[in-house]
Amino acid sequence: MDLTKSYEEVIPSAVLDRYHWRETRNAAVILKATNSEQFNELIDALGSFAVDVDRDIKQAGGNESKTAATLNTMFRDRGWRVGRFDLKIISTFKRIPYIGEADSVADETIVVSPSYLIDNVSRRVVVDVEWYAKDGNLDRDIAAYRSLYEAGLIDVACIITMNREEMRNWARDILGQDTTKFATSTTTNLAKAVPRLERGDGGGCPILLIAIGRNTV
Repeated sequence: MDLTKSYEEVIPSAVLDRYHWRETRNAAVILKATNSEQFNELIDALGSFAVDVDRDIKQAGGNESKTAATLNTMFRDRGWRVGRFDLKIISTFKRIPYIGEADSVADETIVVSPSYLIDNVSRRVVVDVEWYAKDGNLDRDIAAYRSLYEAGLIDVACIITMNREEMRNWARDILGQDTTKFATSTTTNLAKAVPRLERGDGGGCPILLIAIGRNTV
């Protein structure tokens, strides 16, 4: 799948230049056109967020919880909430009687597909913050977006993650070349997310990918 670049048209340059962007199916334009309030809240949150060197780089470990919590709190303050969509499919098969047989027989099958907890939901837009977590989370997220979109429940999905290579080099500049900060490559990051978008894992769902990097200061 060819990635689009509609974010270059609608994201203000002050925010556009501070993050790395990728998208499928003109997600940014669709987000602004269909959910303008949520679009503005997303831009406002991204504009307010900045990498904190002490919190995001100097402290031990990947600091997944503190960085993600900071971003999620910004959405909470703007009215977004953790949410889940539990899908239930009811299939009814009606067997039509042939000549001389009894009345028709109906068999009903119910399939329940529970959702994981999505970090931020507002109206018909979902945003997950995937900061240096296991990269399998991306498969879960994107598969869920596809199902929710095909069920007509959401218009756009967004993932906020990191440019791991850039953050890794930045950590080396600050902490020294022998640091293990952001050393693990099998994590949720830009390089892991892009191939999933390119091979069409999200189906028809417009997905906006936003990656934090050195300019997010």
